[in-house]
Amino acid sequence: MKRRIHIAVVLFFATAMAFSQVSENANKSLQIKGSVKVKETLEPLSGVAVSTNRGEYTVTNFLGEFEIDANVGDELIVESPELETVRYLIKSDEDISVLVEGYSGNSRSSSSDSTRRDVSLHKTYLDSAIFYKRIDLEKSIDFITQSIAQLGTRGNKTELARSLTTLGEVYQYHKQYDLAITSYQDALAAKKTIRTALLLGRTYVLNGDYTSAEAEFRPLLKIKTMVPFQKVALYEGLGDAYKGQKDIDEAVAFYEEGLKVAKKNQIAPKMADLNSKIADAYALDNRGIEAEGFYKNSLELASQQAPQRSIQEKEKVADYYNEKSRYPEEIQMRKRSLSELEKLPKPKTARKEKGIEADSITTQRINYKIANAYIAQDKYDEAIPYLQRSIVAADVDDDLVVQKDATYKLSEVYESRGDFTKALATYQEYVALVDTLYVRKEQEISRAARFNREISTKQSRIKGLEQERELSQSKYDLAVTEQRLFQENNRMQRYVIYSLIIGLILMGLATFFFYRSNQQQKLANNLLALKSLRSQMNPHFIFNALNSVNNYIAKSDERSANRYLSEFSTLMRSVLENSEEDFIPLAQELELLELYVKLEHSRFPEKFDYKIHVEEDVAVASFQIPPMLLQPYIENAIWHGLRYKEEKGYLRIEVKQTDKETLEIVIKDNGIGRKKSAELKTMNQKKRKSKGMGNIKKRIAILNDMYKDKVAVRISNLETDGSGTRVKLTLKKD
Repeated sequence: MKRRIHIAVVLFFATAMAFSQVSENANKSLQIKGSVKVKETLEPLSGVAVSTNRGEYTVTNFLGEFEIDANVGDELIVESPELETVRYLIKSDEDISVLVEGYSGNSRSSSSDSTRRDVSLHKTYLDSAIFYKRIDLEKSIDFITQSIAQLGTRGNKTELARSLTTLGEVYQYHKQYDLAITSYQDALAAKKTIRTALLLGRTYVLNGDYTSAEAEFRPLLKIKTMVPFQKVALYEGLGDAYKGQKDIDEAVAFYEEGLKVAKKNQIAPKMADLNSKIADAYALDNRGIEAEGFYKNSLELASQQAPQRSIQEKEKVADYYNEKSRYPEEIQMRKRSLSELEKLPKPKTARKEKGIEADSITTQRINYKIANAYIAQDKYDEAIPYLQRSIVAADVDDDLVVQKDATYKLSEVYESRGDFTKALATYQEYVALVDTLYVRKEQEISRAARFNREISTKQSRIKGLEQERELSQSKYDLAVTEQRLFQENNRMQRYVIYSLIIGLILMGLATFFFYRSNQQQKLANNLLALKSLRSQMNPHFIFNALNSVNNYIAKSDERSANRYLSEFSTLMRSVLENSEEDFIPLAQELELLELYVKLEHSRFPEKFDYKIHVEEDVAVASFQIPPMLLQPYIENAIWHGLRYKEEKGYLRIEVKQTDKETLEIVIKDNGIGRKKSAELKTMNQKKRKSKGMGNIKKRIAILNDMYKDKVAVRISNLETDGSGTRVKLTLKKD
């Protein structure tokens, strides 16, 4: 009896282990390899979509081969517009050979061998372009150009569309969104595919054109043959488009639809992304309870993925806490991010390659944000170590922007604690970093200009190939027409005339596109020049201001030194912040000017008095003005007019509105005048040209070129005897 019980127990455990093994094998993810070929000729088929019913997706390479993650029991789906869809049940991890019937390609034409060789070489170049996409933009575009050239003038439109789609992906990765959009549109013109349409809509979202994104995504909702991953991408894209248009309810509805599909098909990365985006939408709508619930979900889901994704989500939630002034929770979350980030292996290189920025989530940025959270709570002692760590880490990674910001913030903390010696020393380090950053910015502008020229050349080459294809098509049609000329002479003469007209239209279009490209390049150059010019401020003022601070300190006048340094730092910070803007509000510009004149007046109180008068009827809120446009004129009035006047002078700045669209700003001083000032200049000063005035002239010229005579300046003597100076600046609203 006991023996029978023992046997029953052994059989039970054996059966349980067998079921457990079967269940484990069924749930284990496998790497399935296979190939897709034509059944009749065994020709490999490339670009065929291979997916599973769980949402995995890939395409075959130029040898017809593929690799995909799947489980035993999953259904493999092989589909393409040129063949009948094949479904295959996965039973093991053995390689799969899929033979398809009903292939409608052109492989059986009389020139099939030559065509196959060209298409094979085309795919080789395309694979190389994809390999270099993240590494070297120029090489990637070169390979795409060669892939298009291999197609010849009568190439397959499917392959052409594939090349143009790849070109769009390369531009999109490198944030050249306008070029990416053009490439995707050209690809869709050659052949419409779901994948390219989704990429185009996504690029519209990245470019901030949410209306066009919605228009691109909406028609795709009618397509019923999408694989699950594409459906998720479609719903996510529509959610992004509506969120960009501030339609939060509609955005959340589409995000939730995408989340349903992702959950059903176990697409884990998208589950985390969509929970995070739903939380973002609710946060944007000030619905904190719903936002925090979805942020909690996204944090949990992200923690099950790669460490970088988990850190990224923690930083996003920490930013949310910061916006809500929940600083203790923010600090706790960022410390967790910092701890996880420090455990990850350091990347081999931290520098930028070919204009691609490194990951913005770095130890120096997290330390800087933790310090800011402590400062917001007036916990300066806790903030200082994090600022110091941020500066050290930024110095190691050559991250000048964070190093500059952290150094400036540390100077402010020392000042708030009353440690003015350290505050001054740290501020001097900050000034040195700003100078270094100016030099680097100028180098980056130069590199960007050269990079744009190179991209423009390569893009012109690709456009040239497309035009050659169009021209070849025209020549082919003309040859056919000539063969029929003997039979239908009169009618064919009209066809020839029509063909010539089409050729002229094509030439006209080509000329128009070339002109538009030149105009865009000119606009880009103007923007780069403006960015460079508006970030410059007369270094004499900076050095003189620092000398004034030094003079106050030498006189032991700490109160004046502290006041002057505080006002000077406020001015310089505003100048740096506004250096990225083409225009700022008039009220903000007047505040900066008043602060600048106040600083200069504190240096020369015995030389002049000043007044800034804004007439009551001026609609200050409706006008914008280029930042620091008036400062050089005021500086000239003080340094070259009023400073040399024997008795005390005056400086008056008047702002009035002449009509609805025009603003008039007048700067008057009763100084010695331009002629006498020129006579007092030394020979060295006469040889050197005023950098500030030169920059202003260049800025006004560029602005007027871009905005059609928006700014006008007229300088004249104030009095008939040549004394005093009057500068009249006219600014148009639009």
